[in-house]
Amino acid sequence: MNIVCLDLGGVLVPEIWIAFSKASGIPELKKTTRDEPDYDKLMRYRLAILKEHGLGLKEIQDVIATIDPMPGARQFLDSLREITQVIIISDTFTQFASPLMKKLGWPTIFCNTLEVADSGEITGFKMRIENSKYSTVKALQSIGFETIASGDSYNDLGMIRASKAGFLFKSTDQIKKDNPDLAAYETYDELLAAIKKAL
Repeated sequence: MNIVCLDLGGVLVPEIWIAFSKASGIPELKKTTRDEPDYDKLMRYRLAILKEHGLGLKEIQDVIATIDPMPGARQFLDSLREITQVIIISDTFTQFASPLMKKLGWPTIFCNTLEVADSGEITGFKMRIENSKYSTVKALQSIGFETIASGDSYNDLGMIRASKAGFLFKSTDQIKKDNPDLAAYETYDELLAAIKKAL
């Protein structure tokens, strides 16, 4: 039995932090997992910047409310879910993901949780499990699933390489150059065709 594991940001929806960076006028917040492979380091960097500027969860959620899925993402997901099980495995947080899941037709998502003070300040974050994408794929395999995975960033490479088939999607030139053996696609039609072939 197959299960498809997809990244969220950069694959189905625009990167939340890039959108928030533009809205807040803070260019330092543009940095994502495409730029920084160490997620813990990246999040601590982000939280320090938010604290410095006095920004909290509400400000980020207000920007998220304006974000729509990437053109064709909902149709791609619907087509995929007609033929196989799909889980979105993301390093984002439940407090960010919910409005986006609504716009995508409520697919299953495994993600993490922010620690938020009563004031709305984001004080920390709780990762569901260490190396969550790779660990989740290995756990699915341990209960009898064969996984097919796709993502765009450094933190997706573990689940892509651990799966029976894995693809880069809308990735950076550097990641594609560093991983020449991985098929890389730019359109949902190409990715859907590749997944169907792997099923």
